[in-house]
This record gives sequence, C-alpha cells and structure tokens, in this order.
Amino acid sequence: MEIETSRLNLRLYKSDDYQEWYNGHDNRLPSQYLYDDGRPETIEKYTEAWFHDRVKHWHKLASDDELYHLGIFRKSDGAHIGKIELYRILRMDDQWAMMGYSIHNQYWKNGYATESVSAAIDVFFADLDFHRIELHINIDNEPSIKLAKKTGFQYECTRKQFSFENGEWKDFFVYFRNREEG
Repeated sequence: MEIETSRLNLRLYKSDDYQEWYNGHDNRLPSQYLYDDGRPETIEKYTEAWFHDRVKHWHKLASDDELYHLGIFRKSDGAHIGKIELYRILRMDDQWAMMGYSIHNQYWKNGYATESVSAAIDVFFADLDFHRIELHINIDNEPSIKLAKKTGFQYECTRKQFSFENGEWKDFFVYFRNREEG
C-alpha cells in the first residue's frame, strides 16, 4: 500500500527504512504538550534488528487485515516525519476501523498531518473497502480535535471511561467519517 501526495509518501514500512525512522525519533524536540512523547529516552534500544522484526510484524498484521501501519516520508529528502495507523474494528456487515496518527514534533506546523490524514482516508475507503472510520481522541487534545474537524470528521459522542491511560480510565471523544456513496 502506497499513498502519494504532492509532498509526501505514505506506505507500509520496509526494513531499509530503519535509519530514517530512527532519525525521525532521535531528532524529536522535548515534549511540547501532554500528548507529545518528545524524544524517546531509550532510543538506543530500538536497534536495526528490532526494527526489522517490527516491520515483519506490521506486514503480517496488514496481510491479516488487522492493522495498517504506514510511515509518512517527505518526498524532498526521504525524512520520516510520522505515521498513520488504521486498526480494523469489525468487518462483517460493518466495515469499521479506527485511525491514529502522529507527526514528529520537529515537523509540526507544516500541514503534514492534514495532508496525510486527508490522503489516507480516501485510500482506506476506496482500496480497503471500509465504510466507517473513527478517531478516538482525548477530550483535552485540542490539536487532534482541530485536525479531525479540518479533515471532515464529525463529532459523534463522548465515550466515558473509554481508555485506560496512566493508571486511570479516561473519557474520549469519538469523531467519525463514513464512506461517501456515489
């Protein structure tokens, strides 16, 4: 699976993406807000062998239609700037999935998240045949809420005590888009 925009390539990872993947994480700035991990403190543990195993695992999950884990790479220099993930929730009569995304903080404020999400959603509907895609967003994650609205997702509900994070159950907003029938 490959998605191309004017500035970006989104695709399943390859084993030879390791150095760009590592550089993207290693060059992160310190955490900028609550939902930004910043630079990993233990980046050195993510070896090339570890990455190769992850890539194999991600490819297996994609072939099993469980998870599509796409790297986001800048066309101009091949820099790894983030990721988009699509998790299958239910196929059968529902064709329902949940999408997550993250851009390394050193690349914020360039429109990469909007460009990536907009391109990916079209492909996820057309090529993977999903009908409904949701975003599950912490209720105080303003940047993600703005991105959801900007890319055409609609607020549906607040799910109470929906996700266990940092030792407690957190409320989440659910935003969704359905495939447009033509």
